[in-house]
Amino acid sequence: MNNASLRAGAAIVDITPAMGVQLAGDIGRHRPVEEIRDSLFARVLVLEAGGQRCAVVSLDIIAITKVHNTSLRQLIAERTGLPAEAVMIHCVQNHAAPGIGHEIVEESVELPEELWYIRGGDDRYIPVVFEAVATALERALAVMQPVTMKVGRATDGRVAFNRRFIMRDGNARTHPPQCSPEIVYCEGPMDPEVSLAVFENADGQAVAALLHHTCHPVHGYPQRWVSGGWPGAWARGMQGVLGEDCVPLVLNGFCGNIHHNNHLDPDFVDDYLAMGRKLTETGARIVAQLTPMPVTSLTCLSRTLAVPYRTLDPAQFVQDDRYLAEHPEPIWIDRAAEAVEWEWVYAHSRLGLRRRIAAAPAYELEVQAFRLGEVAILGAEGEPFVEGQLEVKLHSPAAYTLMAHMTNGCAGYIPTKLALRNGGYETRPGTWSMFCPDALEMLAQGAREVLDEMFVTK
Repeated sequence: MNNASLRAGAAIVDITPAMGVQLAGDIGRHRPVEEIRDSLFARVLVLEAGGQRCAVVSLDIIAITKVHNTSLRQLIAERTGLPAEAVMIHCVQNHAAPGIGHEIVEESVELPEELWYIRGGDDRYIPVVFEAVATALERALAVMQPVTMKVGRATDGRVAFNRRFIMRDGNARTHPPQCSPEIVYCEGPMDPEVSLAVFENADGQAVAALLHHTCHPVHGYPQRWVSGGWPGAWARGMQGVLGEDCVPLVLNGFCGNIHHNNHLDPDFVDDYLAMGRKLTETGARIVAQLTPMPVTSLTCLSRTLAVPYRTLDPAQFVQDDRYLAEHPEPIWIDRAAEAVEWEWVYAHSRLGLRRRIAAAPAYELEVQAFRLGEVAILGAEGEPFVEGQLEVKLHSPAAYTLMAHMTNGCAGYIPTKLALRNGGYETRPGTWSMFCPDALEMLAQGAREVLDEMFVTK
């Protein structure tokens, strides 16, 4: 099957942070880099068909805030000529890496200068990633060539699990003790899909590949070492399968409630390299059965959803104000004074959320999609629960729907209504849990409408 109208270029650039840079993915903890176990990368893929170009960027970091995502897109447009709206920037949400911007306590909230790291990001790292992404896209554009696309998928239930459980007291708990006798049942599902889209040149060599699976990459939490987590291990493994010149981009799905720890397995071992090996085994089986997919045109479409903020109890405001007045200085939970009590951080985070709500009734959440033949690539902000992804996939008009969370911004957790009723870590109010109970349904509906618009024949 020939789809010579499709062209692609890919590149990879190192974004490993320097020693001392703050690692993200924790709350109130100083985590300067002290060891590099794996390098981190910016991986990019530029696609062109029917006169349209788009770019997918996959970063081995935890997150990028909306304001910095906008700035990075603008830089890309200036350096490459790619339209900003045709660039999808996805963070795999690696917890053994820095972030871009401050997703925990926003800059409008005052903090002691020496506690800058509590905000979540490290400004020293921003130019490193920005320059790497722009350079990678310039390189990718310079090596554009005709390609064919092949696709395939498999099911793998060995490596990702729902992390929320209903306990005997009727409440939900995230990460209960391993095999706790207080567990009654798991609150929700997971997504076992492993999907690949491989782009081969005229010589049959893989130029790039999109690798889709769904799981929190939190193996490095809360240590002070850098690694690529399971996405990095899987990408390296698939290079061994597809060829060392292939650029593999991981698209991590809606994993707000999905984790690598099987809490019901007493023999579970926390090992991101083992997870990468298992996904590579599954990926190799898929590669052996890839199916060509013709692509004669490329469609890019974005939609902004006005998602209302959650309603906060006024009593919470009073409680937070009293707490902060009584504790103007942080409450340390360790002798080294490097880890702050979570409630102190949450109170500051909710102060930022209160200011957001006062400034606007809703958050402008972006849903972005690309269509390549019968393949859809769909990204959304934040950490939606997997139920939203499953809803979209179940009703998608595309033969393959590769979905990515933490895309074009970090909007915090987007739980189900059930989870909000049951409680748990992901539902605790703050800038990383700030939406109304209908938010996940709104996101899934918006994503379905975007896909329907792209795939319905007019």
